[in-house]
Amino acid sequence: QVQLVESGGGMVQAGGSLRLSCAASGRTFNMGWFRQAPGKEREFVAAITWSGGTTIYADSVQGRFTISRDNAKKTMYLQMNSLNPEDTAVYCCAAALTRLGLSRVKTSYDTWGQGTQVTVSS
Repeated sequence: QVQLVESGGGMVQAGGSLRLSCAASGRTFNMGWFRQAPGKEREFVAAITWSGGTTIYADSVQGRFTISRDNAKKTMYLQMNSLNPEDTAVYCCAAALTRLGLSRVKTSYDTWGQGTQVTVSS
């Protein structure tokens, strides 16, 4: 089973930036980022195809967040700019282990990381 490990979370003031990384232990296909705030459901943030040629975003982060990947390093990234307190959550990366269409749906992904906390103060 492929394992995913996130890093890069932390505390930042509103308007600031963070870059999250997700390192995979093996080959993956589509990958995505999800987040879960206290008392809320886990929600889709962004996803990227294996080639990196196609990306999709949640409306709430479009234009502020950028997803990318480096397959040689088996690592995916999430550059987060113009952060606001509503972005505070545990961010988890996810990967599909078979070739499927790019998806916002949690059940389309086969393996998950443990998550990294992002806290944005006002």
